[in-house]
Amino acid sequence: MTDNTQRPDSGPTDSTPELPTQYTPAEVEGELYERWVEREYFEADAKSDKPPYTIVIPPPNVTGSLHLGHAFQHTLMDALTRRKRMQGYEALWLPGMDHAGIATQNKVEQQLAEEGKSRQDIGREEFVERVWQWKEEYGGRILGQMRRLGDGVDWSRERFTMDEGLSNAVQTIFKKLYDDGLIYRAERIINWCPRCLTAISDIEVDYQDDDGELVSLKYGEGDDTVIVATTRAETMLGDTAVAVHPDDERYRHLVGRRIKLPLTDRTIPVVADAHVDPEFGTGAVKVTPAHDPNDFAIGQRHGLESITVMDERGIITVHGPFQGLDRFEARSAIVGALHEQGRIVAEKRPYVHSVGHCSRCKTTIEPRLSLQWWVKVEPLARAAGDAVRDGRVAIHPKEMEKRYFDWVDNMHDWCISRQLWWGHRIPVWYGPNGEQVCVGPDEQPPTGEGWTQDSDVLDTWFSSGLWPFSTLGWPDRTADLEKFYPTDVLLTGHDIIFFWVARMMMFGLYAMDGVVPFHTIALTGLVRDEFGKKMSKSNPNSVDPLDWMNAYGSDAVRFTLATGANPGADVPIGEDWVKASRNFANKIWNATRFALMNGASVEGPLPSAAQMSATDRWILSRLNLVVAQVDAYYEDFQFAKLSDALYHFAWDEVFDWYVELSKTTFQAGGEPAEASKRVLGEVLDVTLRLLHPVVPFVTETLWTALTGRESVVIAEWPKDSGFRDAAAEAEIAEVRRVVTEVRRFRSDQGLQPGQRVPARLTLDGTLLTPHETAIRQLLRLQPEGEGFHPTATLPVAGAVVALDLSGTIDVAAERKRLTKDLTAAEKEKADTTRKLGNDAFLAKAPEPVVAKIRARLATAEADIARITAQLAALPQG
Repeated sequence: MTDNTQRPDSGPTDSTPELPTQYTPAEVEGELYERWVEREYFEADAKSDKPPYTIVIPPPNVTGSLHLGHAFQHTLMDALTRRKRMQGYEALWLPGMDHAGIATQNKVEQQLAEEGKSRQDIGREEFVERVWQWKEEYGGRILGQMRRLGDGVDWSRERFTMDEGLSNAVQTIFKKLYDDGLIYRAERIINWCPRCLTAISDIEVDYQDDDGELVSLKYGEGDDTVIVATTRAETMLGDTAVAVHPDDERYRHLVGRRIKLPLTDRTIPVVADAHVDPEFGTGAVKVTPAHDPNDFAIGQRHGLESITVMDERGIITVHGPFQGLDRFEARSAIVGALHEQGRIVAEKRPYVHSVGHCSRCKTTIEPRLSLQWWVKVEPLARAAGDAVRDGRVAIHPKEMEKRYFDWVDNMHDWCISRQLWWGHRIPVWYGPNGEQVCVGPDEQPPTGEGWTQDSDVLDTWFSSGLWPFSTLGWPDRTADLEKFYPTDVLLTGHDIIFFWVARMMMFGLYAMDGVVPFHTIALTGLVRDEFGKKMSKSNPNSVDPLDWMNAYGSDAVRFTLATGANPGADVPIGEDWVKASRNFANKIWNATRFALMNGASVEGPLPSAAQMSATDRWILSRLNLVVAQVDAYYEDFQFAKLSDALYHFAWDEVFDWYVELSKTTFQAGGEPAEASKRVLGEVLDVTLRLLHPVVPFVTETLWTALTGRESVVIAEWPKDSGFRDAAAEAEIAEVRRVVTEVRRFRSDQGLQPGQRVPARLTLDGTLLTPHETAIRQLLRLQPEGEGFHPTATLPVAGAVVALDLSGTIDVAAERKRLTKDLTAAEKEKADTTRKLGNDAFLAKAPEPVVAKIRARLATAEADIARITAQLAALPQG
């Protein structure tokens, strides 16, 4: 394994590569990544004495491809890991994929359908083999795309939820939970998908508003009449009671009596149950225990029969006239039959209501009574809540704790069985005489006539819930498990707190004897388009990040995503922003080329403070402050703030100011130039290392060219040396103020940026005297010369800049324009002053309104001062 201890103070390589005039990401990114992998920079050593830092990747589905959400989270995880590696940690970012039971099975079933076959036609064993073949041929496309993004993961430890080790972990924990009475089999109402033909969990149901119908039906006759309403008329065939509230006087005479169920030859009881809301509708509800979770609970309390009226495909199985009809066909037929009997009291159509759909195939789910396997979650969920409450696990941002507690404190038992063939098969065998045996991974299943294994597989989230420790070798006490567990950070979207985060917390604490699976849960928002709308494949706003990477480079996509990453908040992104990030990469490139062409150096110690100019001391002071800021932002997961700080420091201060101010020093030569070359090299060296975790490719190319060293991936993370120079910062602030004010004046006068103007600078008694040459160069100010006639005088920062604008502007037109602007600003000041002086207005107006008016007043006053100064500076006459 490569020694990852090389640091920037090791010597340069034999030659320093020259940089092309233009940065072309496509020509360097793929080659650089493969070089990193070949040199094993991302491989972690369990035997190392370095402190560990571990992140496990949220395993993408084997059927998946890289989308912007992946790119977003992977960028942040990669940045965290790269920084820790540079800080001297044994950093492990562990990759892998989820077998994605339903999604993957659907893919292979689609293939079979194209061949005119079903999975039943070929049998379970051959079907599972076909899925493995599909996985080898088509699965894992996202892994190659992760390389394209620059994910610094340890490929030597790549895992798959169906590999031998993880399958062993699944069977082990199932057996442990079973033996501890935390897994049981029971008949309950579950969410059933008639398309996927399997149970799905509550959190795999997507609810959306659908157009339906609300039908009010009359049950019973004469004094026994009760009106009930339903959106699922087809389920009435399975009604076994009508329920009313015990205190509802309207129905007290009916409680305990039986009434006729229309369209059938059955009578059903009227029961009193506190669950019924007497204020809703008629105060009476139909009870269908086999097809509604609330009705099932009522049925349990009152000992009602549960009658299943449709099969797993949603086909009606009872009552002759409707038998064989699809559930939606039966709905219309039953309503029609009830009309004929005069049983329809009212119909509302369309009736918009929330309807559950399978998150995989979008089919309307069907609540259905079914015999399934369940996890008893109460003790596990309580432990998961306690771990956050007592501080062993921190949720970031903290305000997301409420969502977490809302879930773990109110969790229902978890249905873990799925009626699929692809997945971890439930390790339970049934005997000919009703025996039930759970088999662990090292145990032999029972044999003999009549013994069969349960045909169901486990919910995909069951195996992915073991991910933080199963991927490190559990249940064996491996070196990886000892070194890298618990993991440090789980970075994931807030939308899967319920799917995945809570499952890992429950299983981690249970399997690892109370040791948490991670110390911090860092929750991100979702990626949206530039207008804040949710991205969807069905909408034209959906973006393939690979298209942007092809056009602008992976660094540009990564930097754009990082700059939008405020903790827990959604991330807007648009192509123009990616272009701007591409421009930033180009700016870094050009500045480094300039530095190399001008002899910037990273060799030897920095000059002493006495040897450096104020400009040098200023940029080093600012550099150390930025190092401290970036470190603080990383520790608080403030990716947007750290990216913004680096962007503005690099572009505004290093490239736009320090490089420009240093040009005159380089031109003059001598010891000051040599000192500035060393400072420029230091600043770029540190800046590139700070930027590397977010934009790894361009920084690797530039840093190795600048330093001649092996790789920035294994370079040392910058430290704040503590160097601060307030005097130098104040001095350069004055220079920047003069240049900025004069540039603004030039722009206001309509001068072109490159247009040279004769000027006299009076800098006596200011901090600006040593900077006259640089100020003149930055402002395109030429010497006074003969015939110099100042027509505009600008007092700025204690200095006076006199400009000769003769022949450069139309003074009369400019005075007229400025006078008009001044009049408008004075009117705005008068209006806002009058409102703020009105006590009645201030007493009634909301504070945000008052604050806005105060801001308008401040802007008007600033405009008046600025325009007045511009008018005074214009030539007279």
